[in-house]
Amino acid sequence: MPPIPKGSTVAVTGSAGFIGGWVVKLLLDKGYRVRACVRDADDESRVGFLREMPAFSTGRLTIHSANLDDDGCFDDIFKGCQGVCHVSHVSTYEDLDYVQNVCSHIINSVNKSESVNRVIVTSSIAAVLSEADIFELERRPVCYEDRYPDELNPKRTPERQGYSMGKVLAQRIFSDAAEENGTWDAITCCPADNVGPILSAHQKDMGPWQHNIETMLLGEYEQNGAYRPWMTVDVRDDAACHIGLLESVTVQNGERYIAWSTDARNVEDICADIDRLLPELGHDTPEVTDPFPERIQAREQELRAVWAGVELRNDRIRSVVDIDFRPLDESIRDCVESLISVARVKPQLREGFTLKQ
Repeated sequence: MPPIPKGSTVAVTGSAGFIGGWVVKLLLDKGYRVRACVRDADDESRVGFLREMPAFSTGRLTIHSANLDDDGCFDDIFKGCQGVCHVSHVSTYEDLDYVQNVCSHIINSVNKSESVNRVIVTSSIAAVLSEADIFELERRPVCYEDRYPDELNPKRTPERQGYSMGKVLAQRIFSDAAEENGTWDAITCCPADNVGPILSAHQKDMGPWQHNIETMLLGEYEQNGAYRPWMTVDVRDDAACHIGLLESVTVQNGERYIAWSTDARNVEDICADIDRLLPELGHDTPEVTDPFPERIQAREQELRAVWAGVELRNDRIRSVVDIDFRPLDESIRDCVESLISVARVKPQLREGFTLKQ
């Protein structure tokens, strides 16, 4: 399908969220008209930041209540749109039948619109490297778009890996539906760990990574599962990738693209980075605690070695989207400053430092 016309109308599900909010903002910055889909358009604590965007005052941005669980609720919203960025999460990934039903609600409304010609589906890096057996990463360490988790592993069940399985399933459902319809295509974006500034106070709790940095600011943090490093993308770059895929003339239905900077950093280093990047703040860097049983702790070096051998690639998305990924330092700094200024987080400071709020 051809890319959507510049200045046309795009619907964004999950617009109140961390990623969705930035997709809305950058679409508006590029001159598009946006229909922001949220669970409750009257919830000022979650949509107030959207109303404060200048385009809301002119009507170029409109805000719509829509519940993913309700079939047909997107029918009127998608009508007249040329593109859809489906960023929203479902309420659970452990029930794959439920995931399929929610996908069908979006797909039915896209088909009824008779105007949408491209859907960008937000997936996750978990659809690339979330392994039931971490040592599968040792056997297949190169992480790129054609890599999928080992779906034959008996430990890969919805109870253990529902999020990863649900994201892979959604990608395939949308691609198959687009191929069957023939008038629109579905392109999947698989973001890494999103780090960067929040746009609204409620977003500090809407994703693990900004919440993790908040926890560090408050003076405590636990080691990541299996000693996994953060594998990051700035949320603004992630949003730009979504829009770049929406506009691309070369992408094809069913393709997926990984959005990440290829930066990877251990938790204890990120904790220390806050003070390194913002010495004026005087953050009292917490010691990272290790909650794992002794049998896991005994394998720490072995597990870290597995992660150190993983090769991260982003050449495919850079071939279709004109982007220079921000360094992680910038993402951490801007995340910290937004948590303090927007969400009023009060960090634990060393003696002699005071917060300027």
